[in-house]
Amino acid sequence: MAEAPFRPFDTHLDEAAALNVLRAATAGAEDGELYLERRRSEAIVLDDGRIRQASYDASEGFGLRAVTGEVAGYAHSTEISERSLARAAETARLAVGQGGGVLAPPPKGTNVKLYGDMDPMEDATFAVKIDLLREIDAYARGLDPRVVQVSATLSASFQEIEILRPEGLRLTDIRPMARMNVSVIVDQGGRRESGGTGGGGRFGLARLMEAGHWQPLVREALRIALVNLDAEPAPAGVMDVVLGPGWPGILLHEAIGHGLEGDFNRKKTSAFAGLLGSQIAAKGVTVLDDGTLPDRRGSISVDDEGTPSGKNVLIEDGVLVGYMQDRQNARLMGVAPTGNGRRESFAHIPMPRMTNTYMLAGQDDPKDILAGLKDGIWAVGFGGGQVDITNGKFVFSCTEAYRVKDGKVGRPVKGATLIGDGATALKHIRAIGNDLALDPGIGNCGKAGQWVPVGVGQPTLMIGGLTVGGSAA
Repeated sequence: MAEAPFRPFDTHLDEAAALNVLRAATAGAEDGELYLERRRSEAIVLDDGRIRQASYDASEGFGLRAVTGEVAGYAHSTEISERSLARAAETARLAVGQGGGVLAPPPKGTNVKLYGDMDPMEDATFAVKIDLLREIDAYARGLDPRVVQVSATLSASFQEIEILRPEGLRLTDIRPMARMNVSVIVDQGGRRESGGTGGGGRFGLARLMEAGHWQPLVREALRIALVNLDAEPAPAGVMDVVLGPGWPGILLHEAIGHGLEGDFNRKKTSAFAGLLGSQIAAKGVTVLDDGTLPDRRGSISVDDEGTPSGKNVLIEDGVLVGYMQDRQNARLMGVAPTGNGRRESFAHIPMPRMTNTYMLAGQDDPKDILAGLKDGIWAVGFGGGQVDITNGKFVFSCTEAYRVKDGKVGRPVKGATLIGDGATALKHIRAIGNDLALDPGIGNCGKAGQWVPVGVGQPTLMIGGLTVGGSAA
C-alpha cells in the first residue's frame, strides 16, 4: 500500500509559523531556505543463487540554511517540528552575524516535470522481485557453461522534497529512481574473469523488469567476462587512445567536469580558474552539463535550492564559456545560477554539482577513427578513477580495452590504466565521432563526502599522447 504524499506543512509544521522562523533566521542574510525531504529506498542483492541482502530504508528531515557572503550557517534534524526548527534557526543565524545583507531574488518558477511521480518500489511485490533475480541467475548460467557465479541487484528509491524560501515561495519535486546491475564470473581452465553492466533512470522498476531490458544486460555482462578471458597484459607507455562512446564519458566527468564547478573556480583551486573565454580544448569540442533530459539518472526538474535545471554549455568549440553554479557561488562571481545546486540529503548543504555531463558529437566516422589509430589502445569500458582538481591529473582503470596496431584491433588487454591531465587531454583530442551516446544510467558522483546520481556521455574520441599504465613494455 502506497504511503500518503509528503506534505510537511499539513502534517508537521504550520506554514506561517515556519515562515516566521525562517525569516528570523535569514534576516540580514543574502540567501537561505528551509529544505524538507522524505526518502524511501530498497535494494535486493542476489549473489551465487542466494539472496545476500534485502534492505529497506526510510528517512525524513529538514535542513535550514542562512547565507552571507562566503559563510553559510546550516542546521538539520530528523524531527520535523516547530521546536526543532527553532533550534536549527538559532544555529543557522550564527552565520549571519549583524546582518546588513540584501536577500537575493528567488529562483524563477517552472512547470516543467522531467519525470513521473510514480513510486518505483510499488511496481512489483517483494516476492516477484526475488523471482526475477533468480530468473536472471538461471538465464546467465544457461547462456554459457563457463559461468560460475552471478550477482544481480535490483534497487529503487523515492525522494520527495519541499523548499520554503524567506519571501514565501514554495517549491516541490518528486524524484523516482530505479536501477539494475548484473555481473558474472566465468571460469576457463582455472582462469576466472568477471564482467558487469547495469542501467536505470528516473522511472519505475517495471521498465527494468521487462525481459527485453534485463536479458541484454545479462548477455553484455557475459560478453565482457568472456572478452577478459582472452586478455593479455596491457602495454605501458605514452600512446594514442581511442575512447568508445557512452560510459567512457566518465573520464570527461572526472578529468574536467569537477574542474568546471563554480566553487573551485571562485576559490581559484581549479586548473581552469580564470580561463573563461580561453581556448582550453581542441576545435570542435563542445561540452554540456544538462539536467533537463527526461527520465535520465542525473536529471532534476529543479535543483536542491529550487532553481530550475538547465542545459548549460561549458565548452563551446574548444572555448571555455561557463561554469556550473549554485546560488551562493553564482552571486559571489556575479553570474546567474545554472541549476546545479545539489545536496545528498537534508543533512547536507548544497554545492555546485554536475547533472548529465557530455560532449556533443562531431563529424568523424567511428570506424575511420579506429582505423587511424597506428599504435595504441581502444578503451571501451571504464571502472574506477581518481582526479586531482587543482591540476586536473587523472588515473582511470579500463574494464574493457584492446590493443590496436595500424588500425587493426588485436587482442583485449587487461590491467590498462589511463593517466593524464584534463587540460592537456582536451587539447590533444584529434578526432570526434558522430556517435554520441549517453551512459545506461549507472553513475554516482562523490564530492566533499556527498554522493548524488549523475549521467555522462560522449562520442568516440581519439586522444593523443596519454600515458598508459600496464604490465608489459
